[in-house]
Amino acid sequence: MDFKQIQELVKMVNKSNISELSIEQDKFKITIKQKDNEQPVYAVPAVAAPVYQPVPQQAPVAQATAAAPEAPKAEAKADNLVTIKSPMIGTFYRSPGPDKPSFVNVGDDVTSGKVVCIIEAMKLFNEIESEVSGKIVKVLVDDASPVEYDQPLFLVEP
Repeated sequence: MDFKQIQELVKMVNKSNISELSIEQDKFKITIKQKDNEQPVYAVPAVAAPVYQPVPQQAPVAQATAAAPEAPKAEAKADNLVTIKSPMIGTFYRSPGPDKPSFVNVGDDVTSGKVVCIIEAMKLFNEIESEVSGKIVKVLVDDASPVEYDQPLFLVEP
């Protein structure tokens, strides 16, 4: 099973109401589980004094919703820019290691096929290559932060 087939399976599971999918072929086994979207609801009686309840932390959801509105604003300002988007869900890294320089920085020229970042998904480090040639105008994601499928990563001026 190749990477594109795995991506398609993940998309299909996300769109369906299946909570878990397991596939086993020869020496290959994969299990895809959906995250529960149910969130606990805390209620406070109207007549009682306020009771403070712990609220579960959901940093990735907050970051994803905060990052989504930024991309349309950036594209609206410059219609001539091309967006390099994330081909998968994972963790975005600008460099091959903590002590290594970034693959690309603002102002760098990129060519089609040049590695611009790494996205870690399921313990695999996937090199993301540019599909366009041009100059990096803006990096839209912070290093070591979670990214969603099709989330804008870089703006490139062709």
